[in-house]
Amino acid sequence: MKNWKKASVAPGATIRETLRVIDQSVTQVALVVDSTDRLIGTVTDGDVRRGLLRGLSLDRSVDLVTNVNPIVVNAGEDATTIQRIMHDQCVNQIPLLDDQGRVVSLELLKEYMATATHDNLVVIMAGGMGTRLRPLTETCPKPLLQIGGKPILEIILESFKSQGFSRFSIAVNYMSEMIEDHFGDGSAWGVDISYLREQSKLGTAGALGLLPEFPNKPFIVMNGDLLTKVNFGNLLDYHVEFKAKATICVREYDVKVPFGIVEVQEHHLIALQEKPVQKFFVNAGIYVLEPEVIAAIPPNVPYDMTTLCEELVSRKELPAVFPIREYWLDIGQIDDYRQAMEDFDRKPLWGKDD
Repeated sequence: MKNWKKASVAPGATIRETLRVIDQSVTQVALVVDSTDRLIGTVTDGDVRRGLLRGLSLDRSVDLVTNVNPIVVNAGEDATTIQRIMHDQCVNQIPLLDDQGRVVSLELLKEYMATATHDNLVVIMAGGMGTRLRPLTETCPKPLLQIGGKPILEIILESFKSQGFSRFSIAVNYMSEMIEDHFGDGSAWGVDISYLREQSKLGTAGALGLLPEFPNKPFIVMNGDLLTKVNFGNLLDYHVEFKAKATICVREYDVKVPFGIVEVQEHHLIALQEKPVQKFFVNAGIYVLEPEVIAAIPPNVPYDMTTLCEELVSRKELPAVFPIREYWLDIGQIDDYRQAMEDFDRKPLWGKDD
């Protein structure tokens, strides 16, 4: 990539500005360079998400999340060597530097390969009864409720397909025939769809026990009532980077306390904070699992993903945590459904961020 400056930011730029560069560039990386084009470091999507887990605001300096020891190659190195280094080091981009440490070019793994595709399985949990969305779900399963003229599940499917995923298993129960009639084998969308048919409620993880065989690589599990613009390829890369048995996606959730919080020491007031905002990370309903994790799920009984994650924690196989910074909405109640329709009308869900 000769025009690498489109992927560059100056030291001291905000994380928000850097994210805009990462999201709008094909490189999926930002190069932090000084006024002479000397490379100071790189910033990837994963670097930013790790910063979010540390509580950093997007308005803080990019210097706080910059990798100052990135993998680089001397300019003039041959293409075969560059490709081998990227494969060996598991990186998708690599800066080429001159003898003074100045950026000459940015090489991208995708330029050496065909269009990226993912043969990882995607399991979508779509068997719930949608009780909190009644009366809408009395005659229609929740995954088929429409947003902008398309069923929720179809929007999810097309989002994955646009990112190179083509293998899907959909867990169904409530009004399952309507879902299967709509999607069939997936050929109308150019994908392959199979079904995990629950005879009773199996929870958000129990249906994984119905898979006819274990996947041969990490697979994604997602609730079928979510709208999100998450980059699932980045999610898989993040999971592999941490070598975790499982990765759980989380979303920041703010709770405003409607009263002044009083801090007391013995019988003295030592602090008073008026209506503070408490920040939490909440479960976002999207996971990546290693195939062997399925063995921990008891067969034919209700079992939730939260229970599975707790089991992994008890075994000291700590799941990785992936913070979602993109659009995300859980359509659990009528107000959420209305919000989703308003969001879709305001701008396409799958367009670029402002």
